Amino acid sequence: MRTPAPAHVAPPDPGKKRRRITRISLASAIAVALGGSGVYIAGASADEVTVPGRVQAESYAANSGAQTEGTGDKDGGKNVGWLTSGDWMRYDNVSVTGAAWTARVASNNSEGGSIEIRQGTQTGTLLATFPVASTKGWQTWTTVNAKAASVPSGKQTLFAVLKSKSRSDFVNINWFTFGPAGAASSGPSASPSTTKATPAPSASSSSAPGGWVPVDQAAWQKELDYFNSVALKPVPSNAVRVAEFQTNCEVSGYADDDPIVFPKMAGASHNHTFFGPKVDANTTNEQLLSGKSTTCDAPGDFSAYWAPTLTQNGKVVPMESFRVYYGSRLPDPSDMKPFPPGLRIVQGDAKLQEPTPAGKNGQFWCTGGEIGRSADGNWPKCGGGHLIYQLTFKDCWDGKHIDSPDHKSHMGNAVNGKCQGDFPVAVPNLSFMLNYDTLGGDGLKLSSGMASSIHGDFMNAWDPEKLSDLVKICLTQKAKCGTTPTF
Repeated sequence: MRTPAPAHVAPPDPGKKRRRITRISLASAIAVALGGSGVYIAGASADEVTVPGRVQAESYAANSGAQTEGTGDKDGGKNVGWLTSGDWMRYDNVSVTGAAWTARVASNNSEGGSIEIRQGTQTGTLLATFPVASTKGWQTWTTVNAKAASVPSGKQTLFAVLKSKSRSDFVNINWFTFGPAGAASSGPSASPSTTKATPAPSASSSSAPGGWVPVDQAAWQKELDYFNSVALKPVPSNAVRVAEFQTNCEVSGYADDDPIVFPKMAGASHNHTFFGPKVDANTTNEQLLSGKSTTCDAPGDFSAYWAPTLTQNGKVVPMESFRVYYGSRLPDPSDMKPFPPGLRIVQGDAKLQEPTPAGKNGQFWCTGGEIGRSADGNWPKCGGGHLIYQLTFKDCWDGKHIDSPDHKSHMGNAVNGKCQGDFPVAVPNLSFMLNYDTLGGDGLKLSSGMASSIHGDFMNAWDPEKLSDLVKICLTQKAKCGTTPTF
């Protein structure tokens, strides 16, 4: 158990750098470390105080960019933070009981901004706008007011949409009221509950975003039983002793969808390039397994892979190739296990918008060598070959969840060469090799923004036996295979 994190200190240039540490001012808050992910969930030791008529900010049904933390506000519980311009939260089954609305906010960003409340969708009818100004502290709270333009009747879906000139996160939100205090402003989804260090698991892999999704223990045990029964094959003396196998996939489509981050919300995402099966906002792991159709060439791989679409001068850059390496970065991969059924992972940060000059980490690079940089310095110019990016995922699993609120926190990094602590299960290390049919240079842009926003998504839909064969025969023996468990 880690000691409580210090109160957040705002970065010297809030316009260029997002916050990377948890903001906690409660002396009794407990920070639960999520491995090497750089993300922390803070849990207050005291229960949240229930106040009728309040919609707790963390009770969203879906969100883009939000994270929760223990709050220093007087009612305890949690607040939502890490909110930048363009982020949003969706609240379902809300009853609007009057035109006088309030929001409880804190900010340590001098540029401030606003919170728009929109009806139905994140671009729907604007009902009210809350002003946000600096309160000179991320846990220095004030109540701001707004007057609703109308009072719609019946249960509503409301979106809180964040707006600011700042490129950094600019506000914490603890709660809203959508009418007189003491009135019933929301349905069951907004009811507060006792704050815990770890959110309660959802019921199934198809659950709405914002929660922890537990692994199906029966399916996981069945896969492990088969994995343990797989007989090892002798590794020939001329085999390359690198823990690796691969799958090669063609583009299966392009869409403004993301079934991990925005499930059942068609068009809510920036554009993605999909590989493997046909995918849309409604796709689930179960559907992938039952579809038996894919553009990937490894037998048994019906998984879905995707990344933001790359354009050059406004036109989509075609893919030269897309390969996923399954490997291990561990010195001893002998205790590695296959992915659990239904695992979902996001790697990278779609909201990271920082310059990537030559020499900075996270570079796109050229297979034929770099001969210069784009005018903005963020993209290489290739002397030959193609522009390429290698995206490496985390390979230690918590052994309990197939998804988490940020789609990352159930995965971690090895410590001293081993998967241990909160992430004790070694699983294959995914590495996306995105090979683009361009020589780089000027005019390049990801659908998510700058080069720094590159990220990738994975929905596991491997045939469990095919995956187990590859992991057991190739990876645990530290031997290089292709798309099948042969050397």
